Amino acid sequence: MTDLRKIEIDGKEIEVDGAMTILQACEEAGIEIPRFCYHERLSIAGNCRMCLVEVVGGPPKPAASCAMQVRDLRPGPEGQPPKVRTNSPMVKKAREGVMEFLLINHPLDCPICDQGGECDLQDQAMAYGVDFSRYREPKRSVLDMDLGPLVATCMTRCISCTRCVRFITEVAGVPELGQTGRGEDSEITSYLGRMLTSELQGNVIDLCPVGALTSKPYAFTARPWELRKTESIDVMDALGSNIRVDVRGREVMRIVPRNHDGVNEEWLADRSRFLWDGLRRQRLDRPYVRRAGKLEPASWDEAFAAVAEAVKGRKVAGVAGDLAPAEAMFALRLLVEGLGGAVECRVDGAKLPAGNRAAYAGTARIEDIDGARRILLIGTDPRQEAPVLNARIRKAWLNGAEIARIGAPSDLTYPVAHLGEGAEALRAALAEDSGPTLVIVGQGALTGEDGAAVLAAAQRLAAREGGGLLVLHTAAGRVAGMDLGLTAEGGLDEALSAEVIFNLGVDEIDMPEGAFVVYQGSHGDRGAHRADVILPGAAYTEESAIFVNTEGRPQLANRANFPPGDARENWAILRALSGKLGQPLPFDTLQQLRARMFEAAPHLRAIDLVAPNEGPLLPEGELRTPVFRSPVRDHYLTNPILRASALMAELSRLKRQRETKAAAE
Repeated sequence: MTDLRKIEIDGKEIEVDGAMTILQACEEAGIEIPRFCYHERLSIAGNCRMCLVEVVGGPPKPAASCAMQVRDLRPGPEGQPPKVRTNSPMVKKAREGVMEFLLINHPLDCPICDQGGECDLQDQAMAYGVDFSRYREPKRSVLDMDLGPLVATCMTRCISCTRCVRFITEVAGVPELGQTGRGEDSEITSYLGRMLTSELQGNVIDLCPVGALTSKPYAFTARPWELRKTESIDVMDALGSNIRVDVRGREVMRIVPRNHDGVNEEWLADRSRFLWDGLRRQRLDRPYVRRAGKLEPASWDEAFAAVAEAVKGRKVAGVAGDLAPAEAMFALRLLVEGLGGAVECRVDGAKLPAGNRAAYAGTARIEDIDGARRILLIGTDPRQEAPVLNARIRKAWLNGAEIARIGAPSDLTYPVAHLGEGAEALRAALAEDSGPTLVIVGQGALTGEDGAAVLAAAQRLAAREGGGLLVLHTAAGRVAGMDLGLTAEGGLDEALSAEVIFNLGVDEIDMPEGAFVVYQGSHGDRGAHRADVILPGAAYTEESAIFVNTEGRPQLANRANFPPGDARENWAILRALSGKLGQPLPFDTLQQLRARMFEAAPHLRAIDLVAPNEGPLLPEGELRTPVFRSPVRDHYLTNPILRASALMAELSRLKRQRETKAAAE
């Protein structure tokens, strides 16, 4: 039950929950309180003292608003609401004193600091700093740590807010940072001088309010005011994290997270944040046609002519890859079906039922994890498949949730009750009445021969009162493909049996020998090497597109820059090709395409809304798979963009090195 209390802040009376801190109450009143150590998603440290306020009738000294709850304030002598002042002379003097104290040892690095222009200390110094210093002693110096290839350090700038320590310990669950010493000798350091290993370590860059922790790959490449900022969606996993893509000229310079409480909160996985060098390397920037066994550059007309010649009188099919946007998949389906073929998006072999959204997208939302009391993981390693989702499950564990797991064991950063590794454990879980359970089933459990039976069992476990099902996909384009009907009756085998295969960005499987393969994608990866015709397409930052995340939420990725060379937007390539094949698609613009697509799948029109997923329970089947294993073998190299990134290759090498060393020890 909510404990509502009245409080007067700067003469304005409001009613808030008594459990709120004074700082949160001030924000409810529309008053911004400066802070360095406080963060909404981390525990309270109360050690920077920048958020000082005056409590009328309280002690004759300012109070830290981040560490005092509203219910602890005393009412007035006649029962009036307690009064707080945020702009009194006492508060102004106290904050100026704190700022002067923080700047005693802080170096004058602003012209050369990568945080310049986005620095909380700069902003607060403008409001509360003074133009002189009373201190003449030499500033202290601290040795910089080597935290690995992602996070650069300049610890002389550190103000000991401990945000990085609290994030790594509480959210990431890999306690590799800490604070040692006291007073002027205190410093943030890593455990035994080791590098950070968390898949979420890049978030400490956003959290650091000064320039102590900055992005090592981005260092000294651009200033924030030089960049054009575009809101978009991450496609490195199926979570659909909200991101901002910063571009200078035609090049992506960095990627940072945006806040979305229903999806990624304000965190972002490292591979999603630092992959941008992969967007520049190994790009397909012109069409190619295979002549005499060798791929040779060609014009668009020559490439289209080669495709038109190949499809004459031959069986046609299409396959759609992990990163394919909804518009391109819809255009591919219309094109291939017009040629008498079928299209398949389940290229990993997952036994996902066509037309049953409650089965392939689940019945729960990502935010339901926060309030779950029991979570069962089946055949998934969320730390490798979706690190931000794993952090959310960890938060549920911190709030008292019980986490159980069926599948191959691994370190998930929180305690897990390991029920078993495969079918036998799942049968036992079905027989046991464990109460309301949020079931998260991964693709590792759905790609076996008994994948449909596993999904049916997961549905029945989740159907118990108060439960829910979340299907954790590994491909950003999979749910949209299922929504748009890219499901051949014979599955992947039927699609790969065709004589001509339209390959829309599939790089994870081999195309059959003897088939004529038309590859459309952005990078020269596995699919392009096998192709007979290559049509260069745009990457996910280079076209406006809709992606549907793992819970069934349509989200809009906006174009941040333009594709290189002769590469074009994926839907436009298919529209132009259809005209050359004598089967022109019924649209000429992206808006017309989306109008047709929304007729086929109306729920895609509701951007950022999760429609109720409906569908019957699947029929039960025999469970046989002895061990459910995650399909992600290397977290940093799961798609062509990541495999093109030199930085991701280095992270992968370091990860293998750690695992080999640990095994040897």
